[in-house]
Amino acid sequence: MDRLLEINNLHTSFHTYLGEVKAVRGVSLHLDKGEALGIVGESGSGKSITMMSIMRLLPENGEMKADNVKFSDKDLTKLSDKEMENIRGNEIGMIFQDPMTSLNPVFKIGYQLSESLIKHRHMGKQEARSKAIEMLKLVGIPSAEKRINQYPHEFSGGMRQRAMIAMALICNPKLLIADEPTTALDVTIQAQILELMKDLKNKLGMSIILITHDLGVVADLCSRINVMYGGMIIERGSTRDIFYNSKHPYTWGLLKSIPNPNKDTKQRLKPIEGTPPDLLKPPVGCPFAPRCEYAMKICLNRMPEAFEVDKYHFASCWLNHKDAPKLETINVGGVKNGK
Repeated sequence: MDRLLEINNLHTSFHTYLGEVKAVRGVSLHLDKGEALGIVGESGSGKSITMMSIMRLLPENGEMKADNVKFSDKDLTKLSDKEMENIRGNEIGMIFQDPMTSLNPVFKIGYQLSESLIKHRHMGKQEARSKAIEMLKLVGIPSAEKRINQYPHEFSGGMRQRAMIAMALICNPKLLIADEPTTALDVTIQAQILELMKDLKNKLGMSIILITHDLGVVADLCSRINVMYGGMIIERGSTRDIFYNSKHPYTWGLLKSIPNPNKDTKQRLKPIEGTPPDLLKPPVGCPFAPRCEYAMKICLNRMPEAFEVDKYHFASCWLNHKDAPKLETINVGGVKNGK
């Protein structure tokens, strides 16, 4: 397939009065045209910062370095601020994490939707308004002609999220980045939003990067998953690989912490003990080692390479080395993993 986005060796740091926070440490990933990619991990693992970096939306104390970030044959690291403005909201749309803080409370929804069309598509106000109404209908907002004249606080949480999706899609972007698009929503609205994104992906043929801490959210939408921890991608593979043949203890922990509706008997969820690493002083070895029940001495002293488990399936864990002790495996929630 044609490659739409390719990130090579991305590093992002924040310079604070305490020192340099190394939030993203050597991330490399790719996305094909028409594909949906899931990026999964706990809060603080570097998921959102990776995407904010490629969008060039970092605060003043943020610094991004990369070998290259190629998007449609353009290297985003080499573009001017003006050139990036023409890509943001136009070729790349983004659904931000909290629609209530992302939408401007003093402007009506219609104005905020039309703004991108006027800037990027050079439409007149009336034409942009008609397109905005059309987009609100597309994302399932009833009475769009009336709603377009309302303010964000007059929308429910689910409707604000739909308005954010409409805003991200209004210029027909090649890539949609969805940052935790369902976190603040109840399960019914969450399912509707995910179904909407899946439907729009199929209708418009766009690519999607879905950022979430919940593996259950990516199961139906994404064909591939990258698992992040401590600012690094520690496992990557197809959705089937990650769910049925995961090879990193952190991925096992994420899977054990979500309920399995297919189980006949009640099963207590098992949280991952401990806390994420301090990225002011990143560990020299595997970042998950202090929390890992299978950690060996080498895990604390050397970062493992990305071992190839299968074609297109890689896991950065010393347990995948040919000389590592073999674990007995069991099936937990339909997932084969360490006992």
